[in-house]
Amino acid sequence: MPHLFDELELRETTIRNRIAVSPMCQYSCEGKDGLATDWHQAHLGSRATGGAGLIISEAAAVEPRGRISPRDLGIWSREHADALADTTAFVKKHGATPAIQLAHAGRKASTYRPSARSDRTTVAGEDGWTPVGPTAEPYPYDQPLDTHRLSVDEIQDVIDSFREAAEHALDAGFEAAEVHGAHGYLLHEFYSPVTNTREDEYGGDFAGRTRLVREVTRAVRAVWPDDKPVLVRLSATDWMGEENWTVEDTARLAPLLAEDGADLLDISGGANHPDQQIPHTGPHYQVPYAEQVRDALTDTDCAVGAVGAINTAPGADAVVRNGRADLVLQARQNLYDPNFPLHAAEELGVEPPVPRQYRRGF
Repeated sequence: MPHLFDELELRETTIRNRIAVSPMCQYSCEGKDGLATDWHQAHLGSRATGGAGLIISEAAAVEPRGRISPRDLGIWSREHADALADTTAFVKKHGATPAIQLAHAGRKASTYRPSARSDRTTVAGEDGWTPVGPTAEPYPYDQPLDTHRLSVDEIQDVIDSFREAAEHALDAGFEAAEVHGAHGYLLHEFYSPVTNTREDEYGGDFAGRTRLVREVTRAVRAVWPDDKPVLVRLSATDWMGEENWTVEDTARLAPLLAEDGADLLDISGGANHPDQQIPHTGPHYQVPYAEQVRDALTDTDCAVGAVGAINTAPGADAVVRNGRADLVLQARQNLYDPNFPLHAAEELGVEPPVPRQYRRGF
């Protein structure tokens, strides 16, 4: 079996090891315009010099109302691509593969960034906007916002926004694109029965509810180069009891997304409703979901990434060596230690990919 520091081939793209930096919102577009700043370059660039194989940018909104907060990153214009070009060039120069997460926050949009929240979560007034979703039911924040139910024609506009955003991401120099279909944002809201009670072609049964995430994946794949991978992040379960989206549903969807052009499924969980009941949150608590999805993909070339408190070098290596996932993704651990891949390589007896400027420290 491969190990943590073996290369991973996705299409004709070679990722130097099996450690990925998960998308992590930085809420740092100070102009409230979605344009990347020097913070984004420092944040993502330091993960490249820290030795990660795949570095996925934070959720980049495909349209202005798709931002979680007014401070979120965007990728809905060529100007947004230009603001990210130096960052992707730096990441590639230092051996990592830059990826972008294409996102739409849906009904969870128009919130304050966490550091600015006081007694109010949602943004009202001139800085805010009307969120959209599969229905008019708002996300149950303490101060819910009126939410607009997307019509079928408006859904087509959303799909077009993902396609156009992918084209801008290519202009910015990204090597991989991840469709954000998890964590209670728009695409997850559509495929989950917890949030989608529509009765038209984008609701009802499994095929109707999963139609949007599949059409978006196909739209991104249609404009993404044949030699570069498309990823999809999914919430494996809503953790909401029997009448919710389950890991069995995710395993059923996985080979369909592979048919649609997905090359790796990034398996996370939850965040579709505040009443979710997570059974446990110990080390590797979501890896079994990735493993079950990987089993469902045995007749495809689609890889699987695992997340969830994979915080040690031996543990991350074991996930890959034991065939539970093809890639491990880290978020909080990587914030704590941007050089985790370098330290993990030393611990596992592998030559760490240390930049020449830092070799004296190793």
